[in-house]
Amino acid sequence: MTEDYLVIGQTLLARRVCSSLRAKGFGVTHLFKPSDSDLRRAVAPGLHGAAVLMHDDVLALRYALAISHISASTHLLVTLFDRTMAEQVARMLPQCDVTTPADLAAPLLAGPCLDSGLTAAQRVGNRMLATRVVDGRLLNRLVNLPRPAPWRRALISITGLLGSHDLGTYMLLVGMVGLHAVLVADWLWLTVGLHVDPLPAFNEAVRVVTTVGPAADVHQNSAYAIFASLAMLVTVVLTALFTAGVVDRILGRRLVGLIGRRVLPRNGHVVVVGLGQVGVRLCLELQALRVPVVGVERDPNARNLRLVRSLNIPTVIGHGGDRETLKRVGIKHAIAIAAVGSNDLDNITVAVAAQAVSPGLRLIIRAGEHEAVAETRSLLRLGSICDVTSLSAMYITASLLGHKPKRVLSDHDHFYVERSESDPTKSSYTKIPLLDIIDCLPST
Repeated sequence: MTEDYLVIGQTLLARRVCSSLRAKGFGVTHLFKPSDSDLRRAVAPGLHGAAVLMHDDVLALRYALAISHISASTHLLVTLFDRTMAEQVARMLPQCDVTTPADLAAPLLAGPCLDSGLTAAQRVGNRMLATRVVDGRLLNRLVNLPRPAPWRRALISITGLLGSHDLGTYMLLVGMVGLHAVLVADWLWLTVGLHVDPLPAFNEAVRVVTTVGPAADVHQNSAYAIFASLAMLVTVVLTALFTAGVVDRILGRRLVGLIGRRVLPRNGHVVVVGLGQVGVRLCLELQALRVPVVGVERDPNARNLRLVRSLNIPTVIGHGGDRETLKRVGIKHAIAIAAVGSNDLDNITVAVAAQAVSPGLRLIIRAGEHEAVAETRSLLRLGSICDVTSLSAMYITASLLGHKPKRVLSDHDHFYVERSESDPTKSSYTKIPLLDIIDCLPST
């Protein structure tokens, strides 16, 4: 008797899972947005498993609960991006496996960011699980996470404070530095040049900076009188610049800070272009591995920007393929750039632009979803390639078939479906040729 499976979703991932199951000889019912009556007909007693593969977490949750209500014994797999929602669903529905393509892909993307020889890297407790493929075999090793020097955070804060990121910040810094310069210059002139006591000199310098300086030349010094008059005129402009910068930072939506955890790092960082689900998860994985990151998002109204701000991921709004944007995020001093947007062609554009600005930089590219570049091996000369959709399809298919995969990895020629082990350094896996997967994938 043929085993039957139900796949819900109109995504490319859903289509690839259907193709993989059919290629193995299983019966598959594929529904896009089924009604309650459609679900009751599809969730028949002989159904071996169901997968809800949608971009909308709320809609995916609704279908998962409905399927569980119709048949509590049906093995269910759901993709959910929100971790809080995923934890609650896993707790409420014991028969349900919850995952997301972003979680599956993040370690595979993080590995090449750190070292071109790493296949994957992820945090396990207080250490990093580093995975390499050597002679067609997966080798796992636990290594200690780097301990950042105490001065590094202070250095990042200082360089972030001195670096101007946009016009509002530039005006704030110019106004603040200019006012302090006028204050110090006036105080030095009074104390050193006119031998005024330090405290009265400071009081008089403050009055000049606040444009309420002495009304008469009390020091009988024409040069100082001219200086004080000019200083008060200059401080009018500097005060306006400083005030405009403060108002801009208060009212604007800031994704890069002058101080604190959202300061833009200037060296030794990874630039992540495209802050969708995959990009955000990659940033979190790199931060967990104690690697500074900078995000780049071209859409100022992107849905994940609120989440990015709450997670303290410094982010620049701009197109990752623009030379000025790449220079702004310090691409020449970065250790890698990961182009992980949802559009393959945009990711390739970013990789080519980054290579032009900083030759020799490690490039990590998300590709394989656009039919023009579905054969990802043709892009290997650009950098490390990650086909997120194929990885997810492999994981979901193996999970539906009851193999309980821990993760799915890939190199240039093979996929590796790794099974759960009590010891993370031990690897039990199934190796599948890449061509076997490509042959069964549907056209995009």
